[in-house]
Amino acid sequence: MEKFLGQNKKIHELLLLPAVNDEHGGVIVELKDPMDTNVFRFMLKASIKQWKLQGKKGLWIKFPIELANLIEIAVKEGFWYHHAEPHYLMLVHWIADTESTIPANASHKVSIGAIVLNHKRELLVVQENIGRLKGSGVWKIPTGAVDEGENIFEGAIREVKEETGIDTQFLEVLAFRQIHKSFFGKSELFFICMMRPLSFDIQKQELEIEAAQWMPFGEYAAQPSIQKDGLFNYIKDLCLAKAEGDYQGFTPLPITSSVFDNHMSFLYFSKDGLDQESSAI
Repeated sequence: MEKFLGQNKKIHELLLLPAVNDEHGGVIVELKDPMDTNVFRFMLKASIKQWKLQGKKGLWIKFPIELANLIEIAVKEGFWYHHAEPHYLMLVHWIADTESTIPANASHKVSIGAIVLNHKRELLVVQENIGRLKGSGVWKIPTGAVDEGENIFEGAIREVKEETGIDTQFLEVLAFRQIHKSFFGKSELFFICMMRPLSFDIQKQELEIEAAQWMPFGEYAAQPSIQKDGLFNYIKDLCLAKAEGDYQGFTPLPITSSVFDNHMSFLYFSKDGLDQESSAI
């Protein structure tokens, strides 16, 4: 009898989608192999029934792009789109009787602006060959998006190198701006970074950059567009304040969290301010 029950349990498990438990009372299904649509429909219905009996809450199914033909079936069973990447689409479904606590998709993209000032008090500036400033004649600091898995300071170094050919050392984050509805309804965090040039021979990127040069700071600051635009004007003021030693930004400190996952991360803070606070205690 026990042997029969064991075999019956194994047969039942074969009819369910392979899943792993997440940390929040739900399950994650990562599909990999091709599957007949009727077989998937049957297995999905059986799995949802089983997960409800187990008291599961959020259901996540990761569809590789090769299995896009199965997505409609999941949608009809109550799943909705959560996020997409070049090679997969993630669908999610809340089956508990309580209010859904499934977190929203990533809400922000991260960008940088790099202030690179040399010993002659010249600023590294570019004119863009794409975007809203194309053909405007406006000279601006190098800017760009931080890649996935890339630290802010790494993105700043890379963007300056890609756009102008200049090698730099990251010094500080001077300020950051948050703006909403910036990119397909998402928000943006824009970090203004202070950099030290390590080379000076400009080799501009042909695709995105129309021109690049070292410009005297006074000439850059006198541009009407810099004076009128709120962000550009503050970037000018931050550059001047930092050059004159009147402004302290935030530098990255590598830290490891031993409580959670031992992943390396970077904490950006004002070292002088922390030292002063510590000494006062």
